[in-house]
Amino acid sequence: MSTVDTNNTTNTSNSSSSSSSSSTGAMSQSDFLKLMVAQLQAQDPTNPVDNQEFASQMAQFSTLSATQDLNTTVSSLASQLTTASQTNQVLSSANLVGRNVMVPATTTAYDGSTATKGAVNVATAGAVVIKITDASGNAVRTINLGTQSEGLSQFTWDGKDDSGKAVAAGTYTLAATDAGTSANTFISGTVTGVGYGGSSVGTYLQVAGVGGVPLAQVAQIL
Repeated sequence: MSTVDTNNTTNTSNSSSSSSSSSTGAMSQSDFLKLMVAQLQAQDPTNPVDNQEFASQMAQFSTLSATQDLNTTVSSLASQLTTASQTNQVLSSANLVGRNVMVPATTTAYDGSTATKGAVNVATAGAVVIKITDASGNAVRTINLGTQSEGLSQFTWDGKDDSGKAVAAGTYTLAATDAGTSANTFISGTVTGVGYGGSSVGTYLQVAGVGGVPLAQVAQIL
């Protein structure tokens, strides 16, 4: 009958435990305390740990404890400040409800009577042209703003095609060029609500005819 080598089994287990502990990263208070207790239990009674060395280890333990407590306090404070800042931003943005804002949009929901007010972001001074197409991709209206300087150049579409005929209500696409180069378009809409969309979105505004728009994307408050 073969005999199991219990010493080898124990050593392998201890080695795995040590490897697992070292792979977790920084030493915690619990780990430090366990090492101190193990050291005291394993010391030679005839040659105990030196008082100065033991005092030094206790000082290290106290420093580790204080550092971890400080990290916990700072993390908690940072979280509270972030939450307070988010709440304050949402509450402050509530003042925008009922106001008109200029937000990024490539389409406009025309209701059949209300003129669409928008803007083009002119990156380089030059001729600005806006083309409006219907849901089928048919050209409806071309608005030539002429030469514009850098910045937001506003425009108004009265809901009529190039022949002066009123178009039907529906969703229309906006496309603008600035000196022959594609330019970003914006639409004016009324803010109907404010909310918080999480850390990836932040505070957002609910804009009539557009939907939810991150506060950071608002180009202008009218």
